[in-house]
Amino acid sequence: MRMQSVIRAIYPAQCVACDAQTDSEFGLCGACWRETQFIGGVVCDSCGTPLPGDDPGETVQCDDCMKIARPWEHGRAALVYTGVGRRLVLGLKHGDRTDLARPVAIWLARVARPLLRDDTVLVPVPLHWQRRVKRRYNQAALLTLALGRGLNVPTSADALLRPQKTKPLEGHSRDARFAALSNAIVPNAKRADTIAGKSVLLIDDVMTSGATLAAATEAAKTAGATNVSIVTLARVVKDA
Repeated sequence: MRMQSVIRAIYPAQCVACDAQTDSEFGLCGACWRETQFIGGVVCDSCGTPLPGDDPGETVQCDDCMKIARPWEHGRAALVYTGVGRRLVLGLKHGDRTDLARPVAIWLARVARPLLRDDTVLVPVPLHWQRRVKRRYNQAALLTLALGRGLNVPTSADALLRPQKTKPLEGHSRDARFAALSNAIVPNAKRADTIAGKSVLLIDDVMTSGATLAAATEAAKTAGATNVSIVTLARVVKDA
């Protein structure tokens, strides 16, 4: 305890989103907390988008998920992709902030826990190898491993592969995203036994159209997953 006090005195706890000091590790300062939109209350059962109104006592879907057939069973997200939530996702994805995986996995666990089954295995959405080499890590895999440790749930970091390198999809239409990702993700034949006959919970950093998650879901089902659900750190929400 004394050593921890000395370490804390030399290296005080800092907000995970800025340099402000905090009372505890892996937390947000007051200002960043107010700018972070955590998702709770009534949400779309298919993607986790927050919805207005009181709990209707039954599953509901957002407008997008009523129009688009989602191949997965349930979907949840921890944050709205805006403000601090957006900054954290971009820091993890492009800013070499691998240290963020541990604290944000705590928020992921809150929304992931109700979707777990006895045979659940956590699987990240894969990156093409060239993109992974350039970035030096797959942010979805970091989230998966941290979440697996926090929930004591098995993981399979390379159960799915992305042999096709797709162009960046920012700014593309929904239809263009789905077309670009058709058959872009496949099962890893060397890891087939890790998800065959299991419930798969796919993990990714952010959901926009859902095209990447749909391609990963189809690949998991091809590998023999009995059912698939998804959890993302953030969800892009209209007018957020």
